[in-house]
Amino acid sequence: MRPLAFSYEQTFMSTPISLFDYYLPPELIAQEPVEPRDSSRLLVLGGGVKGGKEGLGVVKLEHRKFSDVLNYLRAGDVLIFNDTKVFKARLRGTIREKEIEVFLLSSRSNSSSVTAAVGEVWGGGSVWTSLIKPGRAVQVGDKIIIKNLKAEVLEKKEDGTVLLSFEISSERVIEFANEHGEIPVPPYVKKVPEKLETYQTVYARETGSVAAPTAGFHFTKELLEKIKGQGIKIEFVTLHVGLGTFRPVKSETLEEHEMHSELVEIKSEVAQKINAAKKEGRRIIAVGTTTTRALEGVAALNNGSLPINGFFDEVNIFITPGFKFNIIDGLVTNFHLPKSTLLVLVSTLAGRENILRAYEEAVKEKYRFYSFGDAMLIL
Repeated sequence: MRPLAFSYEQTFMSTPISLFDYYLPPELIAQEPVEPRDSSRLLVLGGGVKGGKEGLGVVKLEHRKFSDVLNYLRAGDVLIFNDTKVFKARLRGTIREKEIEVFLLSSRSNSSSVTAAVGEVWGGGSVWTSLIKPGRAVQVGDKIIIKNLKAEVLEKKEDGTVLLSFEISSERVIEFANEHGEIPVPPYVKKVPEKLETYQTVYARETGSVAAPTAGFHFTKELLEKIKGQGIKIEFVTLHVGLGTFRPVKSETLEEHEMHSELVEIKSEVAQKINAAKKEGRRIIAVGTTTTRALEGVAALNNGSLPINGFFDEVNIFITPGFKFNIIDGLVTNFHLPKSTLLVLVSTLAGRENILRAYEEAVKEKYRFYSFGDAMLIL
């Protein structure tokens, strides 16, 4: 029996999405990562901004290299990463001899493992929620041919996705995709990297994402060892990044936006370490908005109270102004798209005016933006 899927959304007075807009010159959109990864730039936004405080004076901004993040961490801090792993989810195939693109997305199963839950088990095969382009070419019952792999369209959904039935298991579908598919980089990245490792964190281990948790790109194995050497604890949660990453806020207000669900796993031993840190007054610093949604989503389902327990289920959380953060005390994050749910999230944490001021400064100083771009540290 499947665990129940929960949802949680904060509802406030009408908030126009236009409040979360800014101008970005196209040339500042990073097209490839820097090497070494921790040589990227870091904009530090400090001053105890947690909770979306506005109008409390000028928040301090500092310009650093990412490797300088060590100077802002202290012994006892708990740095939490999302260890999801990207697979080559974009495939080319045909329907009735017409060329199509198949984009595999995550779905649920009866499994106790996040990795095995990516594709829904169906007999000896698997069923996947997918996107197909062009969508008008698809009808229920259609047979899709992708090289020597076949799939059948089971259902077309109102949100534009389809259910595809494969004759092989989800693990074998992923193996096939990694051999024959393309790296699912965002549309603003014009050149697809040759190696999947380019669009992967160095600590990725749980396969299932169609987009990388890009705040983690800045961490090298050497930097992680230095962090551990300073007495800073490193823990991992898993959130498989899906369709919602590519879905912009098209509604005029935040309240009208339909938030996506994401599969989350927090192991019991990790939950216990988080609870202990909060009880002892030690800082929890999330690496990335996906880690933030995992942690705060689980806490919200617990009515915002501690302790939290081990968790394996879907979480649907839209963090908007007025939200009370219960777990995280700081955030490592990249620079996000205008009018996106992620920009709303960081604005809720640090204050909208503070974030827009920081973004204006980043544009002025020619920081690199988005997935392969530079980073922010919010404390």
